[in-house]
Amino acid sequence: MIDLHTHSLVSDGTDSPTSLVAQAAEGGLDVIALTDHDTTAGWDEAADAAAQHGVGLVRGAELSTKHGGRSVHLLAYLFDRDHPELRAAMERVVDDRLPRLREMVELMAADGIDISWPEVDALLVPGTTPGRPHIADVLVAKGVVPDRSAAFGRWLYNGSPYYVRHFSLETADAVRLVREAGGVPVLAHPFSITRGSVIGADDVRELAAGGLSGIEVMHRDHDDAGRALAADLAAELDLVPTGSSDFHGDGKPNRLAEHTTSAESLARVEALASSPVAVLRA
Repeated sequence: MIDLHTHSLVSDGTDSPTSLVAQAAEGGLDVIALTDHDTTAGWDEAADAAAQHGVGLVRGAELSTKHGGRSVHLLAYLFDRDHPELRAAMERVVDDRLPRLREMVELMAADGIDISWPEVDALLVPGTTPGRPHIADVLVAKGVVPDRSAAFGRWLYNGSPYYVRHFSLETADAVRLVREAGGVPVLAHPFSITRGSVIGADDVRELAAGGLSGIEVMHRDHDDAGRALAADLAAELDLVPTGSSDFHGDGKPNRLAEHTTSAESLARVEALASSPVAVLRA
């Protein structure tokens, strides 16, 4: 089994990279991809754990991008993390997330919501990509809401009175940079029913013309129509179709390997990559 979309506490997951890989091994996964948001800080720890537990590892990231003013997540696999322009862009995204998060907390506190910046800051261990889930985790720990989903549904959703944007690349630019870094760019959950209108079929065609390599088909947030559309576009545009859990540990109900990628699709990802970063085999 192959799961190409997971997160650790290096971004908004709740497990260390070591624990994440250990769970993958216990669950019978053959290959797992670590795709933390806008960072590669967990790669080395995950590689050590993969060797220890006999699990294959695809090193990647989930990049924060925008297309037509809308937030679009782009999975990037097997890229050179020392590519200067891509690295600088990822660092700028992470740097901009911190003041954005603080502003959101201050807006919420000013409106009487029981949260403070020191409580959120305490969760941000060095190297962590700051994000709204960290606000949610404080609210959950204090009993203000039962879980992250409730926090997002009530206060943290895109467009809420407390939502603040952060810097993100244009999706087309991110696709170009990933390709220039020898990596493989794949659209993450493009037709998610939980994120509202994100991207359309013609947008995918435009991005494919600019170098997009794949599209996530099987994902918990895709309904039957979304999966069918993604599969049709993969066939039409010769994109690699993938499937994954988007696992976040205890932060989301998603479970490891609830959706998976075929060995054929992984082989295509490997063939498309041109950086020195290879799949680490057990």
